[in-house]
Amino acid sequence: MSDQPQHSRTTDFGYEQVAVEEKQQRVAGVFHSVAAKYDVMNDLMSAGIHRIWKRFTIEMSGVRAGNRVLDIAGGTGDLAAKFSKLVGNDGLVVLADINSSMLEVGRDKLTDNGIAANIVYVQANAECLPFPDNYFDCITIAFGLRNVTHKDKALASMLRILKPGGRLLILEFSKPTNGLLEKVYDRYSFSVLPFMGKLVTNDSESYRYLAESIRMHPDQKTLKDMMEHIGFINCSFHNMTGGIVALHRGEKNQHGK
Repeated sequence: MSDQPQHSRTTDFGYEQVAVEEKQQRVAGVFHSVAAKYDVMNDLMSAGIHRIWKRFTIEMSGVRAGNRVLDIAGGTGDLAAKFSKLVGNDGLVVLADINSSMLEVGRDKLTDNGIAANIVYVQANAECLPFPDNYFDCITIAFGLRNVTHKDKALASMLRILKPGGRLLILEFSKPTNGLLEKVYDRYSFSVLPFMGKLVTNDSESYRYLAESIRMHPDQKTLKDMMEHIGFINCSFHNMTGGIVALHRGEKNQHGK
């Protein structure tokens, strides 16, 4: 009997159970809807703190000149822009996103800011990444893993394309470590977020889904266990803002296994 997870025909879309093939389409609809105002909403939702979370991710990445970096679910390009400067002219940054609207917003933003020379853009599904084995020095996925239908398949795909000794960093909403904070955060997520979404993007339902998808995402230890089960080594996580967000880090074995 295989110890790999058996995939059912239904999966979660927030709190709702939907057919597996339907989830990808509905998640796409969410991000097509919010793409144009995504950066504005990020700043409003987190009071700008998302920039600190992303800066810590960059610092933990160990990326240096000449590296190849893949930013999955790279959206509007916040991490890709920073990595572009770190890897320099001899390096490469691939900004990948499954959603064409998000990819277009990111490409336009980085091009307008003069950040383009060492960045390429790829529309790709995290579960079957179209890159060679042992190719990237570092892979990041920020606030994207919870939207992936089969997270184990995505993690395995990331492991395959990492170089031996390469690093994966997952920045994602997680479970608050304090009960009182969790209650406040719940009220904020299910009352304030949809209201702001309605006000800024005229779309409250997409932000209600985002709040629900955070609650359905594996907690810190569960995600770490998943990474280890797939084959990542030296796995760890760092809680930020009381566990509202966690940064998970894992490495590919030096022997490439």
